[in-house]
Amino acid sequence: MSTIYGYARCSTNEWMQDINRQKRELCRLGVTDEKYIYWEYESGVKVDRPELNKLLDVVQEGDTIIATEVSRLTRSTSHLCTLLELVKEKRLKLIIGSFVVDCTQNEIDPMTKGMLMMWGVFAEMERDIISQRVRSGMQNAKAKGVKIGRPETTVDNIPSQFFKLYNRYQNKLLTITEMARIMQCSRATIYKYIGIVESSSG
Repeated sequence: MSTIYGYARCSTNEWMQDINRQKRELCRLGVTDEKYIYWEYESGVKVDRPELNKLLDVVQEGDTIIATEVSRLTRSTSHLCTLLELVKEKRLKLIIGSFVVDCTQNEIDPMTKGMLMMWGVFAEMERDIISQRVRSGMQNAKAKGVKIGRPETTVDNIPSQFFKLYNRYQNKLLTITEMARIMQCSRATIYKYIGIVESSSG
C-alpha cells in the first residue's frame, strides 16, 4: 500500500518563520497523519539535509511526496534536477501545492518538467536577490558601526521551556527528537542548548 508523505522546511531562524502553517497545508493536500511529515529548519540552499535525506530513504515505489512550494524542497536548480531524477528512478509521485509530477510510470511529461524547472529557476533567483540585499544591508550596518550577528546564546537566554523538557530528557522520558518537535526547533538547537547547560554546570 502506497503512503503519502509531506516535507516542510523553514530557514534556520526558527523563531521567525511558521512551519506549522506548512504542516496544516500538507494535511490539507493529502497527508493523512502528521507522523508522515518530515520537517526541519535548514537553508533551502543546503543539499544535505537530515530530514529530507530520511524521507528520500524511506519512500518506496508508488509513494507520494508533498511540499507546499518548490522553494521548500530546494532553492537550487541543480538540486531540483537531482530530486526529479530520484523521483523518476523510485517511481514516485511528487506534489507541489496543486502541481502534480507523476513518475509512477517511470517518466516525466516534458511540459511538466519544464514548468517545474522554471519554478526552480525563480526560487534560486529569489534566493540570490535576498542574499544580495542581506549583504548590502550588513555592509551599510557595519559602516554605521552596528554590531552584526546573532547575540551569543547563554544559559540566561535559553528558552525556559527547554529546562522543563531537559529534566524529562535527563530521566530518559524524552528524546532529542521529541524535544525538538515540542519546541519547534531543530535537533541541532537542542544539542546546542544541552551543551551550554552541561558545560556551565560542569
